[in-house]
Amino acid sequence: MSIFRLLKFAITSSSSSSSRWADLVLPCNVSESSCQDTPSHIRVSSRSPNSKPIAKKEYWFLFNIVKQRAPCNLLIFGWEPQYRHLAKINAAGTTVVLEDIPERIKQIRRPNSTRIYKVNYDTMAKDAYKLLTHAREEVACAPNSGPVQTSTCKLALTNLPNEVYTCKWDVIIVDGPSNDGPEAPGRMTTIYTSSMIARANNVTTNVVIHDADRMIEKWFSREFLCEDNLVSSKGRYWNFRIEGSEQLYSPSFCSQ
Repeated sequence: MSIFRLLKFAITSSSSSSSRWADLVLPCNVSESSCQDTPSHIRVSSRSPNSKPIAKKEYWFLFNIVKQRAPCNLLIFGWEPQYRHLAKINAAGTTVVLEDIPERIKQIRRPNSTRIYKVNYDTMAKDAYKLLTHAREEVACAPNSGPVQTSTCKLALTNLPNEVYTCKWDVIIVDGPSNDGPEAPGRMTTIYTSSMIARANNVTTNVVIHDADRMIEKWFSREFLCEDNLVSSKGRYWNFRIEGSEQLYSPSFCSQ
């Protein structure tokens, strides 16, 4: 009976704690002024019913990466309300957002001169392993295979706005597409394409991957961005530093 009472108390305490935490994590409409002025608040993303909110420590991790490079060229795959503040601190630079969900594009208030493009993804998360095998076997997927916009690799995104391929990006954040189920578009193509774009530059690029605790993000980050290039992490964000054209002529992405 004592064990039963202890177990009941633990469950009740856990439930109470979760309830108090839920009071702190409130949905936030990006059009509300409270969302624009309180970047340290934790907010629930509307990207997916199963998505986790961006924690304070994760937000400041991103903030510091962008602040250190600003003014810079910032490319963001996928939009979260907190990213508006990243665009604001990059006011003197260039910020481009690529989003696949029309409803989210309508909600975005464009800070500074931020440009937002609607993009489409035609791969599904359930095909991740097949695509990884394809990339390992196909010469067209190698880092020295040429411009990604003309690539025949199944992981290459060739339908993006032209400035995505021509701009020398200082920071790339990969937080899209949503990847919330096997039938949804996964981030296989965005991680691969980000790697290729970063390697085509003759500048150092920080490629930051969100949800690095998930299998697809973990697999493809290690495959195309490489653990040797992982310079920092916080929560579910991994920050890779790609040195650009130094690796452009290499037949493989990673040293091992």
